[in-house]
Amino acid sequence: MELTIFEIFKVIFLGIVEGITEWLPISSTGHMLLVDEFLHINASEAFKEMFFVVIQLGAILAVVLIFWNKMWPFNLRDKSRPLIKAHIFDMWFKVVVACIPGAVVTILFDDYIEAHFHTPLVISAALILYGILFILIENRHKGMIPDIKHLSDITYKHALIIGLFQVLSIIPGTSRSGSTIIGALLIGVSRVAAAEFTFFLAVPVMFGLSFLKILDFGFAFTSAELIILLVGCITAFIVSLIVIRFLMSYIKKKDFKVFGWYRIVLGIIVIAYFMLFA
Repeated sequence: MELTIFEIFKVIFLGIVEGITEWLPISSTGHMLLVDEFLHINASEAFKEMFFVVIQLGAILAVVLIFWNKMWPFNLRDKSRPLIKAHIFDMWFKVVVACIPGAVVTILFDDYIEAHFHTPLVISAALILYGILFILIENRHKGMIPDIKHLSDITYKHALIIGLFQVLSIIPGTSRSGSTIIGALLIGVSRVAAAEFTFFLAVPVMFGLSFLKILDFGFAFTSAELIILLVGCITAFIVSLIVIRFLMSYIKKKDFKVFGWYRIVLGIIVIAYFMLFA
């Protein structure tokens, strides 16, 4: 592939889209696929398939940086305290439980889903459906006090249920964060705890998916492909730092309905466009 300034700008734009949409419950994969319909990267289909997953590593590294103290299970500074932070290890074990359903479904059906469901119509329908669900759930929970207020209150049973909801995100347009947050809200988890658990869950999921995609693509990157991948990841990382802090501040005061309305409007616009012009 030929690497030009215009291609670099395309990748930066995709990195911005990824950094924004990975953490807001509006579907990063759906947005990336829709953007690619209008702004094509000059690369092979195999590389783009891998790129749209691996670019999410930049966003994941932003989460690790922001939540390092909550995610790192070892105490290496204060010798007066235990070396191992048991509560953090316990949370990671819950994350493993939550990852199992999604891992099984991805291994069994990922290729089939990519071949048959990565279309603008499917993405649009998923955007609208889950947008409606967010609005209905938030209306139902208005004024209610959540049973599970803090991340540490999430049990293994809660983790498994949230993990089952994460399976839904295999359909593009659904949103991994959106499906897990919806599942968490339905079982009485607060918005803040739901978002934080989603961040925890994203780390092994995206590292695992990225490893599988790179393994499938192979490690024989051209210099142009490697530059594109690095630029995309770095851009996603920088934008994610801003978006994560915004989201955590936003949901302490407001609900997720605005994201539901956004999903519905975007889904309708995309359906209308492809019906009229495709």
